[in-house]
Amino acid sequence: MSTTLHTFMEIFNSSIDSADGPLKVQKIVIPIIQRDYAQGRETPEITRIRTRFLDSLYTALSEEPITLDFIYGDIDASGVMTPLDGQQRLTTLFLLHWYAAKKEMIAENEYSFLNNFSYETRYSAREFCAELINFMPSFQERLSEEIIDQSWFPLEWKKDPTIHSMLVMIDAISVRFRDMDNIWGRLKDGAVSFYFLPIKDMGLTDELYIKMNSRGKPLTQFEHFKAELERKLKEIDPIRAKSIINKIDIRWTDMLWLYRGNDNVIDDEFLRYFKFICDIICYHENGSPQGRSYDEFFLLNKYFDKNTENVLDHIDTLEKYFDCWCELDGQTPESFLKQFISNEHEPGKIQLRGEIDIFGHCLSSYASSSGRNREFPLNRVVLLYAIITYLLNKNRITTDEFTRRFRIVNNLVRNSEYEVSDSEFRTSGNRLPAILKQVDSIIINGIIDVKINKSFNTAQLVEEAEKYTWIDSHPDQAEKLYELEDHPLLFGQIGIIGLENIDLADRFAVLFTCDLDLVDCALMATGNYSQRERNNWRYQLGTKNPRVQTAWQDLFHKSANYEYDRTKNTLKALLDKTEVFTNEFLNQIIDEYISACESDSVFDIRYYYVKYSSFRPGAYGKYNWDNFKDKPYKLLVMQTGKQISQNSYQPFLYEVDHTDALSRDDYGRKIILGEIYICCENDAYVVKNISDDTEIDRLTIAQNEEGIDTEDRIIKFREYYKRLKLL
Repeated sequence: MSTTLHTFMEIFNSSIDSADGPLKVQKIVIPIIQRDYAQGRETPEITRIRTRFLDSLYTALSEEPITLDFIYGDIDASGVMTPLDGQQRLTTLFLLHWYAAKKEMIAENEYSFLNNFSYETRYSAREFCAELINFMPSFQERLSEEIIDQSWFPLEWKKDPTIHSMLVMIDAISVRFRDMDNIWGRLKDGAVSFYFLPIKDMGLTDELYIKMNSRGKPLTQFEHFKAELERKLKEIDPIRAKSIINKIDIRWTDMLWLYRGNDNVIDDEFLRYFKFICDIICYHENGSPQGRSYDEFFLLNKYFDKNTENVLDHIDTLEKYFDCWCELDGQTPESFLKQFISNEHEPGKIQLRGEIDIFGHCLSSYASSSGRNREFPLNRVVLLYAIITYLLNKNRITTDEFTRRFRIVNNLVRNSEYEVSDSEFRTSGNRLPAILKQVDSIIINGIIDVKINKSFNTAQLVEEAEKYTWIDSHPDQAEKLYELEDHPLLFGQIGIIGLENIDLADRFAVLFTCDLDLVDCALMATGNYSQRERNNWRYQLGTKNPRVQTAWQDLFHKSANYEYDRTKNTLKALLDKTEVFTNEFLNQIIDEYISACESDSVFDIRYYYVKYSSFRPGAYGKYNWDNFKDKPYKLLVMQTGKQISQNSYQPFLYEVDHTDALSRDDYGRKIILGEIYICCENDAYVVKNISDDTEIDRLTIAQNEEGIDTEDRIIKFREYYKRLKLL
């Protein structure tokens, strides 16, 4: 069996190993059964294909060599190679070599092998190739026009679809390669290569290919893939190869049939799952598919070649990963998964965002040849792996054990967004191999293995271990814990409540059915629950917008933010106030707080936040304080999640005037009135001259020894502002 790489130059007169012994290639002939040359068609889709292919060839000649995968066909006793798949690539290579030879004035004896490439599809195509080789263009005009103007080019040839496509491709090659030097030398050095596989060596017959191509229907990528997989497996274990191919044809196809697409075949679905399996193999061997090809033939060579280390383990994985879905006691994969998974909280089930049939989702969305499709992201890779791990070990794992353990994995995945990454360039490296080992330990043994370094989020691993032990001691409260985990603001992490306060879980759930603006104000009235982010200038608070839940989620999930415990203590203090929360009760808390502040003449930042809606815009709950401790009244309300923008504003100004007078250019820090502007300092409103920033007037705010306002600065400024505008 030949697995030797060939170039278009050297394949002529080279010896090809075949089932009939070595055969020397004398000619390449495109047979009558083949369709017309298509890469030069001018449809939008073919234009994209042509551009991408020429870009790949250009890269191969200028940077890194390329292998154009496999070309299948036959070689007869006289050395005539008949490609039954690969016609398009070979024809383009013929035209590229012709262009290089003519452009670089290569000696005729060097490119004479081009005469051994011919078409049998039509007389005109065959004659065109022969005339083209003898023609020397001037390169002074468009090549196709110069060729058409030749006396040997009959006008009726313009109607030949193959010739027309060749002319289009010649022009495209000329445009792409006109500025490249030494094209011929690089082609000669093997910059572009391919494998040729005689079909008889794969146990197949000409009749199959003729049958497929006689109706103009080319062999599918999957059929080529399956033939190559069978060939490779036969080289390793012929008996097992026969068994696996038989499973592909019958058992695995029957299982996948429910997931067939509109084309009524399961080819693409099979290949997507195959790519998923190859990624798992890669992670198991401490690698990363990041930046690696997702071409199925590349993956076959990498993981299933007889010379590949651990190839027998790879074959085991391939077979087991398909077999496990065929052994569901009469259930389909979808019905099996619906036993354990739901999009809502259901007793006995795991709440999962997205498609419940995660296996079917993998089959429909996993990867393309250019890389993993993020419609099936890494968090789903880990979850599907956990399910398969259970299926491969279900003889020693009860259903209840799996449900409980899969919940742990799901919680870890949901709270390890940063960690679930296979990038080799992240600070902590590729964590997926360690993450899959941790999944093995949890699913198979029910153990969170602390000896596995750099897997899931550390804080979440600690919490899951604590919950696992706690449930053993409090089995009657397990469902209460699970319901709390599934709350949309928590998704698995319950530290903001804590196991020690599990009795407050129901109150938490009821609280967040109330008006979120009232919840926000009642929390702030109870205590300063804000968190300072690690950049030290951005602060996180809640939001009244029910569509922006990330603000509350960021607050309730332990991260690199400071003052998480302060948020937790404030929330607990609020939950301790009553067993049943209503909007009326929250309003009562708010009113009592505002009244107390006004009665005591103590107007700290919390008072303004609770009383004035301008402080709570309902965006992302983000605020900018450069120095919260010493200058709490000097802040900006942000309207984005990350950066200060023109929509940001100083709330002590905005509350009084949010017209165009509030300068967007200054991020809402100034109110501009003609030739003056007003800004808010920590202890005063200051009026300045626009031209030179000289201070014109100052409205001082009375404060106590602790630097807290003893008068409502907004009320005071509002009256001052009215008078100022009248001047």
